Amino acid sequence: MSKFSLHGICVGVIAAIMSIVPAHVSAEPGAIPSSMKVEPPFWWQGMQSAELQLMIYLPGEKVVRVESDSESVTVQKIMSAPNANYSFVDLELAKTLAPGVVSLTLITEGGEQLRYDYAFKQRVQGSSSRKGFSSEDVIYLVTPDRYANGDVSNDNVEGLSEKSDRTNPDGRHGGDLAGLENHVDYLAELGITKIWLNPLQQNNEPAYSYHGYSISDLYQIDARYGGNEGLLSFSNKARENGIGLIMDTIPNHVGINHWWLKDLPSKDWVNNEGKFIQTSHNHEAIQDPYVPEADKFAFNDGWFVPTMPDLNQRNPYLANYLIQNNIWWIEYAGLAGLRVDTLPYADKHFTTEFNKRILAEYPQLNIVGEEWSINPAIVAYWQEGKLNQDGYNGAVPSLMDFPLQNALIQALTEPEQDRDGLRKLHAMLSNDFQYASATNLVVIGDNHDMSRLHTQLGDDPELTRMALAFLMTTRGIPQLFYGTEILMTNTGTDAHGVIRSDFPGGWAGDKANAITGKGLSKQARLSQDYVRKLLNWRKKSPAIHHGDLVHYLPSDGIYVYFRTHEEQSVMVVMNKNTSEVSLELSYYSEHLNGKSDALNVMSGRASRLDNGLKVAAKSTQIFELK
Repeated sequence: MSKFSLHGICVGVIAAIMSIVPAHVSAEPGAIPSSMKVEPPFWWQGMQSAELQLMIYLPGEKVVRVESDSESVTVQKIMSAPNANYSFVDLELAKTLAPGVVSLTLITEGGEQLRYDYAFKQRVQGSSSRKGFSSEDVIYLVTPDRYANGDVSNDNVEGLSEKSDRTNPDGRHGGDLAGLENHVDYLAELGITKIWLNPLQQNNEPAYSYHGYSISDLYQIDARYGGNEGLLSFSNKARENGIGLIMDTIPNHVGINHWWLKDLPSKDWVNNEGKFIQTSHNHEAIQDPYVPEADKFAFNDGWFVPTMPDLNQRNPYLANYLIQNNIWWIEYAGLAGLRVDTLPYADKHFTTEFNKRILAEYPQLNIVGEEWSINPAIVAYWQEGKLNQDGYNGAVPSLMDFPLQNALIQALTEPEQDRDGLRKLHAMLSNDFQYASATNLVVIGDNHDMSRLHTQLGDDPELTRMALAFLMTTRGIPQLFYGTEILMTNTGTDAHGVIRSDFPGGWAGDKANAITGKGLSKQARLSQDYVRKLLNWRKKSPAIHHGDLVHYLPSDGIYVYFRTHEEQSVMVVMNKNTSEVSLELSYYSEHLNGKSDALNVMSGRASRLDNGLKVAAKSTQIFELK
């Protein structure tokens, strides 16, 4: 019998698990056994789609018929899974459906009748027309366990195996949604308009559960973060402060301790029949015109690690479950968008359906996918509107711009010679013709899975500020990793637990406090002030939000680009030299025509353009042109 390895704990092979049939459910007529699950747990009236599919899990009983007591809820079809403990019930919801409870009578193969009261809630007014994140925003990425501990009472929770241990870089440290809620004012003052949180749902792993990517219940926020109610409270507080919430979603896999794994609906629910086979990580396999089917399956159906079972989205019931789950969270938590983890590893036809159905419900929502490739052609393949050679449309509105991130680091760390250095940045932006909408890409300096920006730039605060100014003024939607504003670093190691270190001041007794500035180094405070000023200026800049981008070929360590809008014209100068440069402006006259003055956004100093521009050493200078 094959077994999965889980941090030293053996978990029985799925085929053996499925052969176990729980004892017969004994209940009074109409009573619901505690082992029964119905998902989604509730829904809303007035959704765009009139279809809703319920997953009913009733161990030891097979549901053969479902009846509704409402004329507005019609049972269209019931299908028993290969594992008879599961049934999938298709409901049709009439436009006349009002908020309230609809009684469903579940009739089992043994003739037992169970009454289940299913709630349909009132939608928030304007829910379907909510606006997603855009180039007007700055996204702040947070690993919740590592940001702030606002409620020490939930650090350890009965029934969740891993306990808090702040001395362990890979352990749980106690950060939670209450801590984030306490810091909302700080984030709003910093200039943040959207927050992306690493996954919040329950991760009941015995170790290394803090990162959130091994989900054990897709409808429950981890109790150590404050549960579903904690998410609602935080989301509401953030929204009151002008900040929207982006949720991290993982259609590709779950954790080995997800409740499905104890009793799978079908053998094909998980790829490779529940056997761990490592993914090839061959991203090119999706588009390679010469690829064999075996290589496609090696990429898509392989698992990341033994503790993350890879889901088979070709199963239509699983695919529907995952899509409805994401719609449920958007509606429940008032989300402003989704970030889709490991986007290309899921079935690509599912990816199209996922995006189309969610955007049918929320046409102005934004969804950003993680396609971690530094090849823009690979990334561009997935974006909505891209004309691909194979005719495929992934329908993904936005992608993470890993190619530009890689080029930015090279641009600031390589010597200026031939096509190296700043020319790498210029060349990568020149590839924007490959994207259907480059302005809707999310631009990053780093994230939770790579060394911090400051570390990648040799812990050089001047280069870090150069990079941040570029990210905040180039095309696209900038994302800032928590702590970058105070130069957090992981020098000497690439261990993820260190990369995702605790935000100083988030725990009682911290020697440094990023909120008050106490204990921070001089450079950290300078950087924090710089970021605050830059982001709050950006909030009000139509040229940066929606302006055209024109860039000039870098020369002698200088890279100049313009963002132009009918209401504003901005000139950005990156000077990588170690000395001040007097910039002669005739080369840029095409975009200086009619402008006589330049206001330095960060210093507030005004200059006459006919005298040229002085640009400080190792800096990115931003000028509003008048």
